[in-house]
Amino acid sequence: MENNSEATEFILVGLTSDPKLQIPLFITFLIIYFLTLVWNLGMILLVLLDSRLHTPMYLFLSNLSLADIGYSSAVTPRVMTGLLTGVHVISFSDCATHFFFFGFFAIIESNLLVVMAYDRYAAVCRPLHYNTLVTTKVCAFLCLGCYVLALLDECIHTWNIFRLSFCRSNVIDHFFCDIPPLMAITCSDIHGAEIITFFIVGCNAFFSLTVILSSYVLIFATILRMRSAEGRKRPFSPCAPPLTVVSSLYGTITFAYLKPSSGHSMDLDKLASMFYSIVLPMLNPLVYSVRNNEVKSAFIKVIGKAKSSIGFFF
Repeated sequence: MENNSEATEFILVGLTSDPKLQIPLFITFLIIYFLTLVWNLGMILLVLLDSRLHTPMYLFLSNLSLADIGYSSAVTPRVMTGLLTGVHVISFSDCATHFFFFGFFAIIESNLLVVMAYDRYAAVCRPLHYNTLVTTKVCAFLCLGCYVLALLDECIHTWNIFRLSFCRSNVIDHFFCDIPPLMAITCSDIHGAEIITFFIVGCNAFFSLTVILSSYVLIFATILRMRSAEGRKRPFSPCAPPLTVVSSLYGTITFAYLKPSSGHSMDLDKLASMFYSIVLPMLNPLVYSVRNNEVKSAFIKVIGKAKSSIGFFF
């Protein structure tokens, strides 16, 4: 093993080697990525343009959209390039860079879901104190904290993986640089790296899920104590989208990362990774806006202003 040279570049196996599937998959991912950009940028613009959406919940939601754009962009364009050109070679530094930014934005999303759960708890369970619990300064501090914690976590995470020696093989059985396939080709002892990975991912997931589930248990308990059916319906409606996103995100992340290396099936890992890295960022804006009357009215208002502006010029 000591005589083998260190890898300076990697070869990504990708999703398929069948030429007949590469163009259809490229078109599918192009549509998904386009919709991801349009819907998430649209959500950010709506929050910026409509003063009625200048509230803590929509501030956090616009940051969530930014995180979705970030970690989708860290993966999807490279996957599409590989499908279109057939070039699957990636340098060591590019692999580490994509690994870092994907994890950075994914952890930001996880942190924001915790913050949004706290916001919903304050709005439903402490409505009279909401304006003092969730002030502009508190919102800014919480958002900044999401980014700082993600930066620290991902610096440790990237160092933990890319300090390993990759002299066994340079072929990564995946469509992007992810933890399980990288650990599978290292010639270093991965016991310590697995412990650090399990600790970082496990602690993040455990802390996030504990805070989120505790918040929503308290929210549901408060809702059930309300006497009128209308009173119960109004606070429950904003809680359904975050729970949908939380269950989808943490379910696939737990499946992909919190298994022992002997339990990994790369084909199943690819499916799980494809869902949370490519598909979920596209679905999040829809989940939060389909049944949200404030977002719908803001969209109609912006479209009306756009039509008036076009009519003025023509």
